[in-house]
Amino acid sequence: MLIHKALPEIDYRKIDTEIKFFGKKLSIPLLIASMTGGHPETREINARLAEAVEETGIGMGVGSQRAAIEDEKLADSFTIVREKAPKAFIYANIGIPQVIERGVEIVDRAVEMIDADAVAIHLNYLQEAIQPEGDLKAEKGLEVLEEVCKSVKVPVIAKETGAGISREVAIMLKEAGLSAIDVGGKGGTTFSGVEVYRVSDEISKSVGIDFWDWGLPTAFSIVDCRGILPLIATGGLRSGLDVAKSIAIGADVGSAALPFLRAAVEGVEKVKEEIEYFRRGLKTAMFLTGCRNLDELRNIRVFVTGKLKEWMNFRG
Repeated sequence: MLIHKALPEIDYRKIDTEIKFFGKKLSIPLLIASMTGGHPETREINARLAEAVEETGIGMGVGSQRAAIEDEKLADSFTIVREKAPKAFIYANIGIPQVIERGVEIVDRAVEMIDADAVAIHLNYLQEAIQPEGDLKAEKGLEVLEEVCKSVKVPVIAKETGAGISREVAIMLKEAGLSAIDVGGKGGTTFSGVEVYRVSDEISKSVGIDFWDWGLPTAFSIVDCRGILPLIATGGLRSGLDVAKSIAIGADVGSAALPFLRAAVEGVEKVKEEIEYFRRGLKTAMFLTGCRNLDELRNIRVFVTGKLKEWMNFRG
């Protein structure tokens, strides 16, 4: 919980929410998380998201580019993002199972496709484990990530997809040369749950239900990984207040998908309104805690209770 400061002694209008992330300026520490692409119907969604991102000065990622790499006819559902957002921070996205199978070349192709500023390698083994056809080859994953970091010309982000990242893994990722971590914690979309509705066989469905709530909550991962690499907080963030809380406990930027996907279905203006909602919430939280800028927000005292406190005690 953020602690209210009844006399902030700052001017709301002078609060600075800007941040530089991998050399690109963000007007607020917010990214629209990877979510879609690879299907003709998703082109317009990505176009709307990218247009809003460019106009508001934030950043975004694209969904997994695997389909477009395998079928070039689908590439325009991704390339539209750079067309609509020529100056924004945009990151590419490919899964670790595909990188293990095909090597650095597939990462280069993902980056080149959208002229990306960074690339996320998503770690989605929970989802893969529930899928009957899931790719469960995880051997030499760290070795492959090291090769990617040495070869690829843009920063490499390790991105979980809903089960969180622990301190032990974060340290391994840093030693492998990764540039940032997207904690992708439990709290947002459960991809085990997604697979429950997709699979047809009863065993996979039952296992998916058992692992519906598997993983580390987002806040746990942020606290656990704090100070190791730059952190993106993803997993259940639904407001600017959530972004403020994430930064206060150790994240560098916040990220969300679902609120912006819902808005993009309605149009560009709705996406811009949702971004403004996040901006206003973040700035209000900073004002009511007396923070003139993001550095001050990162250093305020917070009140921790419940399971997060238990986790912090467990971690010492």
